[in-house]
Amino acid sequence: MIARTVRLLDTGVRSAADNMALDAVLLDAVAEDRSPPTLRFLRFSPPAALVGAFQHVEDEVRVDFCREHGIDINRRMTGGGAVFFDESQLGWEIIGRRQDLGLPSPSAALFERLCDPVLAALKGLGIEARYRPRNDIEVRGRKISGTGGTEKGDAILFQGTLLVDFDADTMVRALRVPVEKLKRKEIESLKDRVTWIRREIGCTPPFEDLRRRLARAFEERLGMTLRSSGLLPEEETALRERQVQFASPAWIHGERPRRSHVYRSILPTEHGTLKVSLKASEPGDRIDSLFIEGDFFAFPEQAIYDLEAGLKGVSKRSLGTEIERIFRDRRADLAGLSPRDLHEAIAGALERKTWRNLGIGQAQANAIFTIQGSLDDVARLGPTHLLLPYCSKPVSCEQRNLDACDRCGECKVGDAYRMAEENGLEAISITGFEHLMDTLQDIRGRGGPAFIGSCCEAFYIKHRAEMEAVGLPGLLFDIRGAETCYDLGKASFAYRGEFEGETEVDIALLDTILRAIGRIGSLYKAAPGEGAPKAWRGTSPQAGREPKR
Repeated sequence: MIARTVRLLDTGVRSAADNMALDAVLLDAVAEDRSPPTLRFLRFSPPAALVGAFQHVEDEVRVDFCREHGIDINRRMTGGGAVFFDESQLGWEIIGRRQDLGLPSPSAALFERLCDPVLAALKGLGIEARYRPRNDIEVRGRKISGTGGTEKGDAILFQGTLLVDFDADTMVRALRVPVEKLKRKEIESLKDRVTWIRREIGCTPPFEDLRRRLARAFEERLGMTLRSSGLLPEEETALRERQVQFASPAWIHGERPRRSHVYRSILPTEHGTLKVSLKASEPGDRIDSLFIEGDFFAFPEQAIYDLEAGLKGVSKRSLGTEIERIFRDRRADLAGLSPRDLHEAIAGALERKTWRNLGIGQAQANAIFTIQGSLDDVARLGPTHLLLPYCSKPVSCEQRNLDACDRCGECKVGDAYRMAEENGLEAISITGFEHLMDTLQDIRGRGGPAFIGSCCEAFYIKHRAEMEAVGLPGLLFDIRGAETCYDLGKASFAYRGEFEGETEVDIALLDTILRAIGRIGSLYKAAPGEGAPKAWRGTSPQAGREPKR
């Protein structure tokens, strides 16, 4: 239970830079016992696209759109994914030292406890909400609030946003929507994945009423006594001093490296997506520099920077041991992500560096994703199929929604079919997600050992778990060309085979992959008993027919 009175602080409508600066000012002051524990309410104007502490702005936000439409871009101190925040939403956060708040150390379990008052306040409005791990509050499967936190010393800052009303169209255009989250509900549109108070009860309550309900719920559910007060004079001074910092490009864009300069790997998990970028020594596999990004949470936040610093100079052989040591010594909690997850992600980036020996350059290596194994595994087994996305055919193509291709020469898909034939693979145009899963199941059921496919990075993040569940090793390589269905917010149309945009198969990358697989395969064939299996032949479950709806 709360050991002392908690300040109730409403800082009103402010810019993103002001709100981010205030987070830092209040957390510092509370950690140093210069300010009381605080429950803060906040709102944003102009609208803001806020990335998490460990994310790349360019990967998560449509920068040009935001600039054209007066949307602030900024970075939170807390982890998690990018969010869109405008004046129609209400932010809340609690800042205090653990001993004052009677709370355990920051962890995934803490999220649920601090979300309980929000659940109670929503129930008072007639909205039956529940907590959904890892950090959401939902109503009948639809997200109505997201949360996150960070800490400094013995103090924590835990925050959330409550969707009172919602401008879904602007959000989709402002953010590169984190589709790995949205996919899990498997529903058709963004508005089916989220909800808001006005939608649930038919009206928009006054913000004063919502603040009063939330304050009362925090008092009742956490046992605190709230006392309204404003910012202290020293907090006002600190805010003025730090506003410039939190409005600066250095803060907003951070010091994360651009992916083209490093070897990179991506590991989607149910607790968040890990994105690892690194440089490694020449020769050898010792890490020279390491950057860990993603929509995860880290407690303490410094643990990520300790991992990045502590793993410099570490070789692949001792990587697992060092990760375990840093987790243990720092008492790090990545809210569900394990040392093993981090090891897998970093080892994946180190593996890509070794592909240079196979003629795969740095940029190409970063455009290859693995399923249920490594490049070496796929090459050793001997892939039998090349799966290509229907969106790489022209919209005008009569065979766009068929799994065949007549090689008319109007797009790169025909070239890919020819290359597949020359390398003993069967090419299939995938016409939708259901068709993909049927095809993978069919290949595996008939003894196919591995496959090669083409998709965008967002598709890989979203569907890796389903593809891995089939148990069929594979290599996926990134598509080229215009914006993908995920960039355009049209993923649900692509899922059904109805996306009207066009992408392009990266023929140069496919050629590089086929040559590398051939080189690895020849090495195994040269070793008795280690050869790849003979080419396997099968047919698509829907050969020459329209896709199953």
